[in-house]
Amino acid sequence: MSSELLTSGGAKAKGLAPKMVNSILSLMTNILEYAAREKSIQTADTKDISIKQPPKPIRILSRAEQQRLSSYLRDNPTPCNMGILLCLYTGLRIGEICALTWEDILMDEQCLYIHQTMQRIQVKDCAGKKAKIIIMPPKSDCSIRRIPIPDEVRQLLLPIQKHDKAYLLTGTEHSYVEPRNMENRFKAVTNECDIHDVNFHALRHTFATRCVELGFDVKSLSEILGHASVNITMNRYVHPSMELKKKNMNPLSELLTSK
Repeated sequence: MSSELLTSGGAKAKGLAPKMVNSILSLMTNILEYAAREKSIQTADTKDISIKQPPKPIRILSRAEQQRLSSYLRDNPTPCNMGILLCLYTGLRIGEICALTWEDILMDEQCLYIHQTMQRIQVKDCAGKKAKIIIMPPKSDCSIRRIPIPDEVRQLLLPIQKHDKAYLLTGTEHSYVEPRNMENRFKAVTNECDIHDVNFHALRHTFATRCVELGFDVKSLSEILGHASVNITMNRYVHPSMELKKKNMNPLSELLTSK
């Protein structure tokens, strides 16, 4: 049955995604367990049946792409562009940059204070609204953190600095850029830079990867990213580039040439 759902399931019979098939299998398992427990109906054991989901490919900007993007953002210093640049060089999440106000950018201390995030949630009310934007503390305490700002990034932020309550991405207190719109703006910028097949979260992956390539202390990197453990950082966000792999392989040549 699961194979049929994968290959020919759905309204258009083009197959369902592995995640959807797993959700269907989970629902069926609950129904069968209820039948066995409440109605004493003998059923098949489906607990161990699941569909392995292939890992999603991780997109990291190459050094050349990062340089093109950085140059474009530096040459076009709008508030949103500076937000993109800040994420590229600090690893902020999209919800964190959307919620960031100038009050949280501590210029004298040269650091960011991350203590809230913005997200769109699904709701239903008498007006028929199905979604709203909320700003709230991060889900975990480790995501509340202070992040040093690189010197050059700080210099680029100074000319656009606004009053404390203003959002970084708009420069005003009463309007903001929500994550969905920020993703769209990022897409427009990357198209201008001839960078394709990349989403906003790739900035976070790229930041972590560049830090490792530069010999960054992994414990410090983990805290900057707001992770609960170093293992999360290493397994989820650190992806050695081909350049780093070549660099690590080159010393092996000495064994070949040594006498």
